[in-house]
Amino acid sequence: MAVDNAQILAELDPDQLAVVTAITGPVCVIAGAGTGKTRVITNRIAYAINSGVTDPTRVLALTFTAKAAGEMRARLRALGISNAAARTFHSAALKQLLYFWPYAFGGQFPTLLTTKSGFISQAITRAEVAIPAQVNALREIASEIEWAKVLQISPDNYQQEAIENNRLVRLPNNKSESENLSMIAQVYEAYESLKRQERTLDFEDVLLLTVGMLEEDRGVRERVRDQYRYFTVDEYQDVSPLQQRLLNLWLGNREELCVVGDAAQTIYSFAGATSNFLLNFQNRFPNTQLFRLSRGYRSTPEIINTANKILRQANLISDHGNELQSANSHGDIPMVNGFTSQSDEIAYVCAEVAKLINNQVDSSEIAVLARTNAQLDQVKSALNNAKIASQIRSGERFFDRVDVRDAMRVIRSASVLPSEVGDWYADLVSVLRPFGDADYVVGFLKLAKSIQENGGTNMRAFLREIEDRAEQNNPPTLPGVTLATLHAAKGLEWNHLFLIGVSDGVLPMGNDLNEERRLFYVGVTRAKQRIQITYAGKPSVFLDQFN
Repeated sequence: MAVDNAQILAELDPDQLAVVTAITGPVCVIAGAGTGKTRVITNRIAYAINSGVTDPTRVLALTFTAKAAGEMRARLRALGISNAAARTFHSAALKQLLYFWPYAFGGQFPTLLTTKSGFISQAITRAEVAIPAQVNALREIASEIEWAKVLQISPDNYQQEAIENNRLVRLPNNKSESENLSMIAQVYEAYESLKRQERTLDFEDVLLLTVGMLEEDRGVRERVRDQYRYFTVDEYQDVSPLQQRLLNLWLGNREELCVVGDAAQTIYSFAGATSNFLLNFQNRFPNTQLFRLSRGYRSTPEIINTANKILRQANLISDHGNELQSANSHGDIPMVNGFTSQSDEIAYVCAEVAKLINNQVDSSEIAVLARTNAQLDQVKSALNNAKIASQIRSGERFFDRVDVRDAMRVIRSASVLPSEVGDWYADLVSVLRPFGDADYVVGFLKLAKSIQENGGTNMRAFLREIEDRAEQNNPPTLPGVTLATLHAAKGLEWNHLFLIGVSDGVLPMGNDLNEERRLFYVGVTRAKQRIQITYAGKPSVFLDQFN
């Protein structure tokens, strides 16, 4: 159902209203953590469509995670816009590559790798290098290959470029840094050779091939540019040079582009992302309309004051950054607790989590964040021992689970029956009853209740949402305490947050102190009501402000 402009503009603060009504580009929005940027982006698109500036089929809204893209689509649907494209860069590129492959390349589309681990393990064997094929090593090598490919660095040039960029590589062997970089270059070469042999693409290939296709084939380029004419890019501080090159090809010489980002939340430099495109946007487009969103709606003043101190510590607030002001009521002052050992630290956090749950706090509103996956594995084990359900946010494909697919088949069959009259949510509860209280059932029902409360009139509306989420690998919120690395927590929020391991040598980790400080800032700003920060041994330099 269409939503009129008065409804689109309702309940926006003055800064948000200014962005939403600036419906011709170029537009640059510096949006601090929790300032309502997703709402602003989607309302701006809806307002532009309602005002006749663009057609929904000409819109391409881009972001970096399936969850964020799914949220944009859900919000657009709630505003009566059901046919605007909101995708990740990779998803948008893949859709175009699949469509034009017969014309541009010919033959059958290659197999797409969803994980590099298997091929990298084979490449290690093929390259005959002294790297044990352990999970951490495979993950480290995958990160290096991804970094090299988004910066368009060949295997031959990898070692030299890695040295010049101070790449910190941790492999479970006793080799020198130089030897490790040399071995990774050999594995990288073997990995690319293996993919060619098996006629397989990885996600970086999707971007590279789409760029090549658009650059080389004028006919394809003109058709794509005719299709998409109104662009929005969220989290623009995380764009890589390769993604920017693709965006330039999509855009052509047009200026209908709105970018939204926050240089203070640049946390993917290690993967090739750079905030330079955000910071230099006005140089590229001199007639840019620049806006700032600084009013924080997520966190209490106490949490926001802490976040602002983190930025001030390293002069990260500048002409391109925002010091936040909270729009919420006061809450607890962030707590910092130190422990002599990591086991004591984790035991304390588990006891605090148990206290919250015993006080009727929904476990899905609790999160434990850490710098590394290894830390999370230890927390998971401790919570399991305490009989506390938890979920590690990872690359697991929720919708590939057999039990989830079975439940979706039943929902699909039930949705064919008319349920315009009566309570379709109650019908869904009955449909899912044979599946018991499994995590996916709880997640599906929570999502369905939200859809019903936001105007979903039948089970088909719910089915469309979960099928859309399945396509994008964007699972619903599952019950249990969330465990996530600081990188995986980007874009998420919880009422109760534990940020562990803020210790010397753990956070910060690596050479780039400012990147690590921004990561700490991102972690703190995930908290809505309450945050506890813990460390074991020597406290991080980031905790100096708490003295």
